[in-house]
Amino acid sequence: MKLIDVLKPEYIKIPLTGSTKEAVIRELIDVLAPHAIFESREQVFQAVIEREKIMTTGVGNGVAIPHCKHASCSDFAIALGIHPDGVDFDSIDNQPAFLIFLLVGPEDKPGLHIRLLSRISRIISKPDVRQRLLSQTSPEAIHTILKEEESKFFEIAG
Repeated sequence: MKLIDVLKPEYIKIPLTGSTKEAVIRELIDVLAPHAIFESREQVFQAVIEREKIMTTGVGNGVAIPHCKHASCSDFAIALGIHPDGVDFDSIDNQPAFLIFLLVGPEDKPGLHIRLLSRISRIISKPDVRQRLLSQTSPEAIHTILKEEESKFFEIAG
């Protein structure tokens, strides 16, 4: 399974408009909701917020990766939002998050969940990739950048 298989252009929102961590998480859940990936928006939201309480998913360098595993998720999906002003995600570097990746998936595949998180982290660890993503105005252009970057890695076994 590839990152771009679960982060489709229609799962990318530019710009995010919420002004809080909770608001942008809800925005990204709303992006995924029409695609029947999970049964309940509210249950997924609560699962993501519970995960945030354990430890922030604001990984620094303007990136946050909120995520959860939930029984109502039929498969993995990643939504990506770009916030023009940044959002306070209690990031480890105390800086706002501009690139927000929401990963949701079923509870019964924790290994794949971790590998997808790792893949996101690896791709966005490069400053030039983050800048290229932030400078885009279309979901298709962002998807193309992610596809190009991911082609440099091995495929994730599902």
